[in-house]
Amino acid sequence: MDDLDIGEVARRASVPASTLRFYEEKGLIASIGRRGLRRVFDAGVLERLALITLGRSAGFALDEIASMLSAGAQPRIDRRRLLAKADELDHRIRELAAMRDGLRHAAACRAPSHMECPTFRRILRAAIAGTLGAPEKKARLRRG
Repeated sequence: MDDLDIGEVARRASVPASTLRFYEEKGLIASIGRRGLRRVFDAGVLERLALITLGRSAGFALDEIASMLSAGAQPRIDRRRLLAKADELDHRIRELAAMRDGLRHAAACRAPSHMECPTFRRILRAAIAGTLGAPEKKARLRRG
């Protein structure tokens, strides 16, 4: 496969050239030279950018991603770190599901005022306590 200049990489990866320059500064990707004033990358950079995008989508910080993407061709992905991130995502999913359920309840609640609704008041208390997505608290919210 041919080498790609920064404009082609930006187009194919759907990221601005400024992001590519930033990633190069951070050591996430490396250009292999220049064609005139434009950086040139090996076509393998597209796979590396896909890994970065996947990592960012999963909530990894760029520094975490950089530590997994060694200078060599093969990434060093820490499976324990992946499991920890999956656990974080599970927690966030529970929080978001509880928030969704609370919003649906608030939208359909027949109480004259939301502040008169016992379920809505429990949702408020859970939000204050930071336990909105906790499974045991969510079960209590549903019962009320």
